Amino acid sequence: MFDDFLVRALFAGVGVALAAAPLGCFVVWRRMAYFGDATAHAAILGVAFSLAFGMSIFIGALVVALAMAVMVNTLAGRGYAMDTLLGVLAHSALAFGLVAVSLQKGIRLDPMSYLFGDILAVGKVDLAVIWVGAMAVVGLMIWRWQGLLTATLNPDLAYASGIDPRREQLLLTIGLAVVVAVAIKVVGALLIGALLIIPAASTRAVTRSPEGMAAGAAVIGAASACGGLWMSYVWDTPAGPSIVCVAAVFFAFSNLVAKFGLTR
Repeated sequence: MFDDFLVRALFAGVGVALAAAPLGCFVVWRRMAYFGDATAHAAILGVAFSLAFGMSIFIGALVVALAMAVMVNTLAGRGYAMDTLLGVLAHSALAFGLVAVSLQKGIRLDPMSYLFGDILAVGKVDLAVIWVGAMAVVGLMIWRWQGLLTATLNPDLAYASGIDPRREQLLLTIGLAVVVAVAIKVVGALLIGALLIIPAASTRAVTRSPEGMAAGAAVIGAASACGGLWMSYVWDTPAGPSIVCVAAVFFAFSNLVAKFGLTR
């Protein structure tokens, strides 16, 4: 079954959507959208390191994305303005990554495939890595759901309940790095943030509970992956951007539904 490249692409898109859904909810609730972009942009530098040292793209992207996330958390705690810090680090990491990739000698590589994704080129090994990473993130979210939710709603309440908000933030950071690493081949570094935010934002307007929002985000993310691949196949459009376009349509539709009170 997995010999068909479209089937592999479909399973890859659904796997990334399932991992991004619960994580995207926390990104929306905590207003960490730019934080996700900074981590995703840093993954391009990880691609360059992977090519230079002959290791897996997933490992390189994961290590650099995690390092970027930890660095942002550390510097933000020392008085730096978060928006300025994220702006500097996100664009600097992307620029250094693109320059480093271009300096690789003897390697034929299209940087666009890592900027905007190349889901149709996902192989069986890539698919296995995506699903292992996705299941790890989903398992982490289920395990720490209540702690993450409490720390997000009220850090003081979390402390009173014996929950360390800094630990929960670290776990969220690790989950974000894993999603970036597995999603870079599906939608690319520039669009990972969209796959995190848009499905979660789409369900926020029409759901009544955090769990409902996470489940709805998973459904919309998976539907966006399927719709984007269909759109790419029929109209010969880029697959990664097509997935994000379908997600954006879902966002507009859900907000229209909420505006006219059709969910009541």
